[in-house]
Amino acid sequence: MNKINQLFDNSKEKKLLSLYFCAGSPTLEGTADVILAMQRKGIAMVEVGIPFSDPLADGPVIQTAATQALKNGMTLSKLFAQLEAIKDQVEIPLVLMGYLNPILHYGIEQFCQSCVKAGVSGAIIPDLPFDDYLNLVKPIADQYDLRIIMLITPETSEERIRFIDDHTDGFIYMVSSASITGTQKSFDDQKQAYFRKINAMNLRNPRMIGFGISNAQTLKAAQDNAAGAIIGSKFVSLLDEAHGDAEKALDTLFEALEL
Repeated sequence: MNKINQLFDNSKEKKLLSLYFCAGSPTLEGTADVILAMQRKGIAMVEVGIPFSDPLADGPVIQTAATQALKNGMTLSKLFAQLEAIKDQVEIPLVLMGYLNPILHYGIEQFCQSCVKAGVSGAIIPDLPFDDYLNLVKPIADQYDLRIIMLITPETSEERIRFIDDHTDGFIYMVSSASITGTQKSFDDQKQAYFRKINAMNLRNPRMIGFGISNAQTLKAAQDNAAGAIIGSKFVSLLDEAHGDAEKALDTLFEALEL
């Protein structure tokens, strides 16, 4: 069974926490240490960023991390080699987050094959058109039992959300706002109404809320309105401040989240 499906099947009453970091930043060889530290600290799922030179959905923190990773020499091939080296130690689901260009250059089928070899359970490709997902990517990903996770935003129509729900598996990434990634102090009434609207739709797939979660208030709001929360920019900043010391960065994050 795919580890993503297994996680949500076993965690229906839990408030999950997933973290994102950019592979190869702040150090080229730190990927394994970060993932294993997260697993030791009880993180439910890890989103591993594939660095790209033009990350359209990302704010300045993650853009800076991606630039650093590319300067350090991180490539998709190197990332897969790093993940494969720790495959037998990793029990939690790994999800790769990357833009379409590097994946197309690598080759969609080879990408899916490499994910399986490296113990990756899913991928998020923010700029993948849904028609291309259905016609080109999904048939190949399904062969390899790889989940392609789609995003919805407050601007996504109810018809589109239900279509996504019907044609995907794993979970739906529920973006808290239509803006780029980055931290927020709280979620306003408009975002809370959006959360309630999606809850009322009774979708088949579980949802994880991401973008803007950085403190106890935003974490609680996300976890109260979905299966869990995804934190990216806040952890990336702390990891950089800790010079790649994932244990220290996680301890500081947990303090901020009051965990």
